[in-house]
Amino acid sequence: MKRLFIHCAAFGAGLMWTSFSLAYQPQVETAVAPTAEPTIRGTMAGYFEDAEKKSEKTLAAPSPAPAEEPAAEPAADSGSADTSCGDEPGCGDEPSCGCEDGCGSGCCFGEPWTLQSELSPCCNEVTYGGWLSIGYYSNNDPLSVRDNDLLSFWDRPNEFNLDQEWFYIEKIADGSGCGWGVGYRLDLMYGVDAQKTQAFGNSGAGGGNGPQGYDNSWDHGAYGWALPQSYVEFANGDLSIKVGHFYTLVGYEVVPKTGNFFYSHSFTQFNSEPFTHTGALAAYKVNDNLTFHLGWTLGWDTGYDQFGSGNAVHSGFIYQVSDDVKYSYMMTAGDLGWRGDGYSHSNVVDVTLNSKWQYVFQSDLLDTTASENFGEALSYGINNYLFYTINDCWKWGTRAEWWKSDQATGQTTSFYEVATGLNYKASANLLIRPEVKFNWTPSEDAYTAATGGDFNDTLFGVDAIYTF
Repeated sequence: MKRLFIHCAAFGAGLMWTSFSLAYQPQVETAVAPTAEPTIRGTMAGYFEDAEKKSEKTLAAPSPAPAEEPAAEPAADSGSADTSCGDEPGCGDEPSCGCEDGCGSGCCFGEPWTLQSELSPCCNEVTYGGWLSIGYYSNNDPLSVRDNDLLSFWDRPNEFNLDQEWFYIEKIADGSGCGWGVGYRLDLMYGVDAQKTQAFGNSGAGGGNGPQGYDNSWDHGAYGWALPQSYVEFANGDLSIKVGHFYTLVGYEVVPKTGNFFYSHSFTQFNSEPFTHTGALAAYKVNDNLTFHLGWTLGWDTGYDQFGSGNAVHSGFIYQVSDDVKYSYMMTAGDLGWRGDGYSHSNVVDVTLNSKWQYVFQSDLLDTTASENFGEALSYGINNYLFYTINDCWKWGTRAEWWKSDQATGQTTSFYEVATGLNYKASANLLIRPEVKFNWTPSEDAYTAATGGDFNDTLFGVDAIYTF
């Protein structure tokens, strides 16, 4: 289902050209030290953090301790850990909220409560935390047509779902000293999202031929457990190497709720991108603006296993073009396991227009041959995101997507969606995200004939995320 594309051709001329014509969705993080995990590329946590930093420019409040950074950041891209107590808040001094100095928005919550601050408030190089998310949506989001068919994150409508109960533990690999620093990361998740996050790209279990993850045995009904990340990391200077099971670098939206602005997901993210990999992934920070990534994996969505002869390259780079513009290119190529032989890439351009407005352009390409479990696939995706900071508590965002694929009807068909919604920061720990999503396709009859479901629809969803 994946036509093996040419390896390095996309790395060169294909990069910029396809970014404006076809497809990407990478990690839109600023160029970070390779000791920081370059994984989660969602916008919500970073978006709020950036807005808060802009507000804090006029304040004299001390910087929060690493353990008190928003626990919403699932991939812990926090750089090297600072293990000196010194003047850290949490080691005895309470940081000032700053509202008395001109916050002006009425959103003075102080520092978020964290599990870390309760159990080890000072100078612990091992960090841990998580979040709880509960949500409701009015209908199945295509390509899902039946309840719990696992063809979309929104596949269990008209009831309140525990989407994610998430816990992580991490030690940043500190490569700033002499020799190699060693770290690790482990994520454990329970909820209705778990079955979409498991190692479903593993070889068939119990003699079956279909992809089946080891963590599928942890399911009970629509709920289950998943272990989306468990790896060790080695760092030395500007080089870091991650070995184990980790999130993909491909794409802009991510599985963790705390990594996205929207409750819903794009068609591109769910249908044309991997979620996780097993293998080795290196990051090299050339300078403050440019970081390269190069890795080898056992294909798409495997957890310490190989589907068939899965054997693929996973690489790309993140370039901070200027203070306000960031560009990312990520790709996979080779035997992608359950998706067959093929190639995929994502391009993301993240632009800060001013202190209030942020625009993100994403394009993706997927081209694969048929595998024993999945047909040949060719798809393109173009996503546009626009975010507006109303104040420190309220953000507004819109996503407009064109996804063209032969995966739904067997013929290459265009699908469209527009999502618009708000992020309301109800407290330092609680975020509420209402949204409306409009789906439509000019091939509604063909879609219904192929799937038995309706594509053209207007959906409403709302969720709440409590971080700790």
